[in-house]
Amino acid sequence: MPASTDPLTQNRNAAETMSSSRPFTDLTTAHDLGDGAYSATIDPIWTIGPKVHGGCMMAVCAAAAHRTIGDAVDLAPVALSANYISAPNPGEVQLTTKVRRRGRQVCLVDVELSQDSRTAVTCSVTLGSVDTKPPRHSAPLPVSQMPVQPPADAIPVSAEHPLAQILHVSQGCELAMDSATTGFLVGQRGAPISRMWVRPFVSDEADPAAATLFAIMAGDIAPRVTVNCGIFGWTPTVQLTTYLRRRPAPGWMRVMASSTVIGDSWFEQDHVILDATGQVVVQSRQLAMLPEAAGASRRTAVDG
Repeated sequence: MPASTDPLTQNRNAAETMSSSRPFTDLTTAHDLGDGAYSATIDPIWTIGPKVHGGCMMAVCAAAAHRTIGDAVDLAPVALSANYISAPNPGEVQLTTKVRRRGRQVCLVDVELSQDSRTAVTCSVTLGSVDTKPPRHSAPLPVSQMPVQPPADAIPVSAEHPLAQILHVSQGCELAMDSATTGFLVGQRGAPISRMWVRPFVSDEADPAAATLFAIMAGDIAPRVTVNCGIFGWTPTVQLTTYLRRRPAPGWMRVMASSTVIGDSWFEQDHVILDATGQVVVQSRQLAMLPEAAGASRRTAVDG
């Protein structure tokens, strides 16, 4: 039988070939240094352009927080609030943790991620029991209109695709874009919305802890929706809050990112993520700077 020429199938086959490497599990492995301190290694694939991906750093912080309260404790990072202070380089990072509350139902851990003694991220991690039963109420969501898995016209972000030169995280997972929200690739403008499908590689998905942390990371996976409005350039995240509503079922996750207000200096970007069963697994909101404001902030920091 001849090899498939369908790009999505080829991308999935390539991911299957790489699945034994467990790249996301490697990313979120926090090595215990004692006294609430840990180290982790961020591979260069976990970057957007030259910058380490914010969602990946949040996932690493969540892993350290969970190790601090004890891996045997059946609690998950249900709420995370991160402030991004500086951008570390790929490579080894250090994490320090402080338990603010240790309870049977809720724990609270503060995590600081640093590199070369420079603080990069501070993250407050709330750990608790995730929902397992059907929700008592669930409002209709536009993301639920997406097919459960990428359709034939989806755009797989494979190594050959131009987006892969920026979205390096696509090397560590399976990722496909909704072609209806990628007009920016051909110079078109549209609403500040991005839709996509994402899933971890098979060996990462098989580890429930890694799959859960991957869902948290995916709360920051979509490209900046500002590109659909013709706004390109560095748009650094200043603050990101993510809620884990339940552990994801195996399979493709549907992701929709959107913005309500794009101002002169700031914009917010929201993510809603459904798992393969159609349940909401992650909700997130971040505040980011527009390129002009980010450039001015960087110049002020350098001059000061």
